[in-house]
Amino acid sequence: MNLPEPSLYASVVQLPDGTHVYATPDQLPAAFHGPQVVHQHIHQAAPDRTVQRLALGSGIGAGAVAAGVYFGPLLVGVLTAIAANIALLAFLALILAWGVHTVVKSIGGSSGRAAVKNVRKGRRKRR
Repeated sequence: MNLPEPSLYASVVQLPDGTHVYATPDQLPAAFHGPQVVHQHIHQAAPDRTVQRLALGSGIGAGAVAAGVYFGPLLVGVLTAIAANIALLAFLALILAWGVHTVVKSIGGSSGRAAVKNVRKGRRKRR
């Protein structure tokens, strides 16, 4: 065995900059003996994450939770887009109905006015 003899008290120490060195206790800086400061960060999860954490705690698999995390916001986006399209179509139908009503009333002459009057009467009877 041709290995050098280690120093009796030398050991490997990691310095604050991340490097490792052999050092004896007398070469190390004195330890800090003041009060210990604990930095605690409390994070509140987003509502959807909280639901997933509760789901994991109740025994649902991680695959189902991952699917909920991925498809949940997607579903909200799709439903919002569908609702916006339906609202736009309803608005267009309202505009077209108003246009037809105005044209029939103004161009139709007396027969057009009579038709509008009959439609109004029919609506009143249904109520």
